[in-house]
Amino acid sequence: MSATTGLNRPGQRMSPALKRGIGAAAVIILLIAMGLDTRVVPIGSSVGASPDAFSPEQYGKTEFPKARKIIEQRAAPAQQLAEAIANDKAAAVEKYGVPTDIAPIMSVKFTGTVGEGTSGIYNVKVEGVPEDVTLRVQTGPAIMGTTLRDGVGNIEFGDFTNQIEYQNAAAAINNAMKKEVFAGLDRDQLTGKTVTGVGAFQLINPNNWLITPVRFSVQQ
Repeated sequence: MSATTGLNRPGQRMSPALKRGIGAAAVIILLIAMGLDTRVVPIGSSVGASPDAFSPEQYGKTEFPKARKIIEQRAAPAQQLAEAIANDKAAAVEKYGVPTDIAPIMSVKFTGTVGEGTSGIYNVKVEGVPEDVTLRVQTGPAIMGTTLRDGVGNIEFGDFTNQIEYQNAAAAINNAMKKEVFAGLDRDQLTGKTVTGVGAFQLINPNNWLITPVRFSVQQ
């Protein structure tokens, strides 16, 4: 006669103790699986966000003060810059600008009288600048272009994961500038006012400067 074992034979009922043991083991396995597939998300953080994910808002806050400092250090008075460009463009770019693939970014400071404007872009008449050179300043609310990003001279595509991040970096600097420089600005009352500013523009047309400011003030 063979000895009985703890294993159930066909047709034999499973003991309550064995059932409880199998159930407990199944629960433990399930909890372990859930733990392996669960990520702890701190309160206030974005679900799914990587700690190293690019934050345009934070980037703008960090990089705009650096961009402003560099552009201010390089900026020449508008009268002096216009003369330098007319006399020797290459030398002017070397002294006051940053070469780019499209056209150099020049840094300039100015004081002048605001003329007519559309879509937040105003002509500014600066004494001593030749009549055939037009200065325009964009004041928002939309700030277009990559002038501030490219005007720094050391922000490169290779610093970013992809083209979207690179574009977002330019927009982030623009947005940070707009919040700081144009806070409280009454654009509808600019015409006829005397303004002082520092900024940068892309030298595509030597006679037409579209300036993106890093500083801008209205004299009362």
